[in-house]
Amino acid sequence: MKFTKLFFAIALSLSFQMLEAKVSLPYFIADNMVLQQAAKPLIWGWSSPQTKITVTTSWNNKKQTTVTGADGKWSLRLETAAAGGPYEMTITDGETLTLKNILIGEVWLCSGQSNMEMPLKGFRDQPILGSNEAIIHSNNDQIRLYTVPRSVQRTPQDTCKMQVWKSAAPETVSNFSATAYYFGKTLYDQLKVPIGLINISYGGSVIEAFMDEASLKEFADIKRPSLTEDGVKINNNTPTTLYNGMLHPFLGYTIKGCIWYQGESNNSRPKQYESLMPAFVKMIRAKSLNDSLPFYYAQIAPYNYTNFTTDSAPKFNSAYLRDAQRKALANISNAGMIVLTDIGEEFNIHPSNKEIGGKRFAYMAMAKTYNQKGFGYASPLYDNLEIKGNVIAVKFTNSINGLTSYGKPITNFEIAGADKVYRPARAVINNGRVLVSSPEIEKPVAVRYAFKDFVVAELFNTEGFPASSFRSDNW
Repeated sequence: MKFTKLFFAIALSLSFQMLEAKVSLPYFIADNMVLQQAAKPLIWGWSSPQTKITVTTSWNNKKQTTVTGADGKWSLRLETAAAGGPYEMTITDGETLTLKNILIGEVWLCSGQSNMEMPLKGFRDQPILGSNEAIIHSNNDQIRLYTVPRSVQRTPQDTCKMQVWKSAAPETVSNFSATAYYFGKTLYDQLKVPIGLINISYGGSVIEAFMDEASLKEFADIKRPSLTEDGVKINNNTPTTLYNGMLHPFLGYTIKGCIWYQGESNNSRPKQYESLMPAFVKMIRAKSLNDSLPFYYAQIAPYNYTNFTTDSAPKFNSAYLRDAQRKALANISNAGMIVLTDIGEEFNIHPSNKEIGGKRFAYMAMAKTYNQKGFGYASPLYDNLEIKGNVIAVKFTNSINGLTSYGKPITNFEIAGADKVYRPARAVINNGRVLVSSPEIEKPVAVRYAFKDFVVAELFNTEGFPASSFRSDNW
């Protein structure tokens, strides 16, 4: 009874607020925001029902009008040209709201779990290499940062929790995603236009928590939460909850692309992840109203995941998850995967060298999204194999100028025969391929590389990008 009275009181209060409301906006449509250049970015908000809304933008002196619906919500598309600013925007429903210091440039969504969330200052007792130097030299009003606060919800929310856009400066970047900051800074250094970075991350979270109800329907074994309080607690590993609380309020805001660093929490279900990844990207693109939205993701770094298991629990080899991420790439158009096999740490799930990951994301975006040329941007990926006698010749993509081990022995290849038992193999680079053999196996049928929980990269292309771990079998 008390709950019913409380609910009625809240609903009545909200109704009165709506009747008396002046125009209100999601927290990220605000002062200091960055709008995507050369686009028609969507903005929206709320006011009283059936109210005329007028939006005026200073960069083109254009005035647009719309009318709120019965629920008080309104939306319209602006028009932006080349990058620049600062500008202003006025929104009025009889009372005028002015948004100031707006920039027009390139806007990217940066999302995932703790390795995307990890701030530039590092986690407690877990540093970021070179962070203090990066923080000291971070002042740049042309780079704007927005972090969506953590929120776990049963149903999709209209807006996120309170937050503001911030300019890059020591006090702001130290608490912002290190991977996202290095990505954005490298983009700015190359493009010389304003950069807007939106960080939507939550450590220790599975991918299905970032997905909506519709995108999970094909996964019958993934149980979605009840839409009402049913005595079952929800958290950041409950399917749909992070989508509802963090992604849904934001999706619709026009972005150039997305970078994604997640997968550690799904390491025990690699086969399922291989299908979840394309479904997640499809959802992000549908909600962003852009079927070809650039999507670049990080393959999780090597790490000793047995730290998270007990003697009685199964011990998973996360190389299978890395391989699932590699395989998923074939089913996601206009996408790319950065490889981090050279920066993993055996006893730290959060690699301290976040600059490498951030820059690799930026190199990929500059090449694939901004069509810049003349530099390497992708890691060697397993392409095919050819068996001649007792030797397997392995061919890789993204190795036009060849492969190298920088003069060091290559020890992380293994091959198997018909018995499906992998044994250590000798590997040599020959004319852009890797020739793999073992005196113990006369008739090899399969090969794999760096297929361990924790491993240190040995094979690179000549541009310095490490090869992805892989397996040619499907056992």
